Amino acid sequence: MTPLALPGVYAPQDDTDLLVQSLRQEPLPPQARVLDIGTGTGAVALAAARLGAKVTAVDISWRAVLNAKVNAALARLPLRVMRGNLLAPVSGRSFDLVLSNPPYVPSPDADCRRGAARSWDAGYDGRLVLDRICRDAPALLRPGGVLLLVQSALSGAEETLRLLRAAGLNADVVEHRSIAFGPILRSRRSWLQNRGLQEGDDGKEELVIIRAERLP
Repeated sequence: MTPLALPGVYAPQDDTDLLVQSLRQEPLPPQARVLDIGTGTGAVALAAARLGAKVTAVDISWRAVLNAKVNAALARLPLRVMRGNLLAPVSGRSFDLVLSNPPYVPSPDADCRRGAARSWDAGYDGRLVLDRICRDAPALLRPGGVLLLVQSALSGAEETLRLLRAAGLNADVVEHRSIAFGPILRSRRSWLQNRGLQEGDDGKEELVIIRAERLP
């Protein structure tokens, strides 16, 4: 069932699909405890719930929290949805799997954390949220626990790997997908080229899945 997307909530797109595909390939222990950071419509969280996991979903947007709860009710799946800023609502807890499709689009607008745009805009280098996840998520992983993260290559996949490895995780890019620029990136093509974030003019973006595992 396609999740309902309320106005102002990020609708599932290619990055959502790529993360769900990677989730389905991840072996989970029975009754695995899963966290979805920035759940939006709850699409990724509900995919984990369908696998039998006990899922907690977090989003800073009240509208997204409501949206995820509605979709869980429509799907008749158990889902704990909490409002809060990234990992703050689950401080002190631990998980077998942490999932995230965070904002990662580089933006020329420094004040990019308002309205619907905060679902995708992430500062000048696209790392406003990614860096925080790399810093704080490792502490939430149980021994053997895994972080699955989707981002654009435009926002520095190598930097994400560096930070996660520095935190003691085994981290690698495990999936790629090339997609055509959407309206937002098309409008920023010249700016991206001037910054050296896009080479050529093919109008395509590479999405990557980063998998990071805490050693048992």
